[in-house]
Amino acid sequence: MPELAVEGETRFPGEPLVLEDVSELNRLREAFDHGTPVVVRADSAEQIVAALARPEVACVLVPPEQRDLLDIDLVKLTYG
Repeated sequence: MPELAVEGETRFPGEPLVLEDVSELNRLREAFDHGTPVVVRADSAEQIVAALARPEVACVLVPPEQRDLLDIDLVKLTYG
């Protein structure tokens, strides 16, 4: 499963839990504990970094019209 993908262009094993953000910590943890992949939608670099900072998140989806977000430098955004 890719870490970062365009929504609608990736298939997931099983049925993932798809969230709009990472604020639902109980749902994130429960899905993770049950082996359910957690996928989060994001439309900014900041949202991508916040989602990928959560160990429960398997993949972040960006909107098709913002596919340029696939090119962000995650290392630089995370560590400066």
